[in-house]
Amino acid sequence: MEDRVRFALEKLLNIAHDDTGQGRRWRTSLAWWNAEALGGVDIADLFAVDREVSEDMATMFTYLAREEDAVYPTDYRGEIESIIKRWRPEKV
Repeated sequence: MEDRVRFALEKLLNIAHDDTGQGRRWRTSLAWWNAEALGGVDIADLFAVDREVSEDMATMFTYLAREEDAVYPTDYRGEIESIIKRWRPEKV
């Protein structure tokens, strides 16, 4: 993972911990981690976040789209799972 992608992901994970609309929208986008259990991603969420956040989300989506196989940033697995457990406990 390139530094710019890692930086975008880390900023988004920080936002995901917050009880804000932006945090909720990014948490919903974490569905790519386990789409079967967490549901789909609403691309329109990009319209409802600050420009910087939408650019970071686009960076992550672009990174995921360019990979030949499914990519799960295992270095962040614990943090992602804790976010899902906190905000979507019914899906754990």
